[in-house]
Amino acid sequence: MAVIRSWTRSAALAALTVLGTAVPVTGPAHAAHAAHADSPAQVQCQGTESVTYRPGVTLAPRNIEVTTKGRFGSCTDSAGKVTSGSYGERFTISAGCNDLLGPFEDRRTIKWSTGDTSVIQATGNSTAVAGQVVTTITGTVTQGRFQGRTALQIITLPQPGALQCLTTGFTGATGVTTLTIT
Repeated sequence: MAVIRSWTRSAALAALTVLGTAVPVTGPAHAAHAAHADSPAQVQCQGTESVTYRPGVTLAPRNIEVTTKGRFGSCTDSAGKVTSGSYGERFTISAGCNDLLGPFEDRRTIKWSTGDTSVIQATGNSTAVAGQVVTTITGTVTQGRFQGRTALQIITLPQPGALQCLTTGFTGATGVTTLTIT
C-alpha cells in the first residue's frame, strides 16, 4: 500500500534517508496526448533541485520546515516551444535522519517557459546508493501541456552524513534532476 505524500516532500525526505532499499516502480502505459493525439510531442529537461531544512535534521525526529525549488534550465521540446520549467513547494514535516522513505504518490505542477503548466499524477520511490539518494518518479500528465503523456523524473541528492545528523543537523541539499515526458 503506497503512502500518499507530496512529490517534493517525498524527494525532500529521500535526502534524509540514511538507509534505503530499492523497490522497482513502474509507470502507467503511454497515453495519447489529448490535444495533439497525432503529434509525437516530447520534452526532455535537465536541471537542479534544492532542498532546505529549518531547523536542521538530526537523529531525533522533530518538526522541520522544508523548502524545495526545482529548475529545469535546459529543455528540448520536439515541438520547439518549451525551453525551461520550474516547480517549488514549502511544507512542514516531522522527520529525523533515520526516517526511511517507502513508495509514495501525489501530484506535481511544473510551470513552463511558455507560461502554461503541466500537472503530473505520479508514484515514486527512493534508494540510497553510494552516498546519494536517487528518487525515481513516474506518472501521467493529467492537466495542461502534454496532457495524457507519460512522465519520468529522476532526482539525485547527496545523502546526509552521520556527523551532520549527530551535531548541528542536515540543513540542505542540491542535486541534479532530469524529466522526460513522452
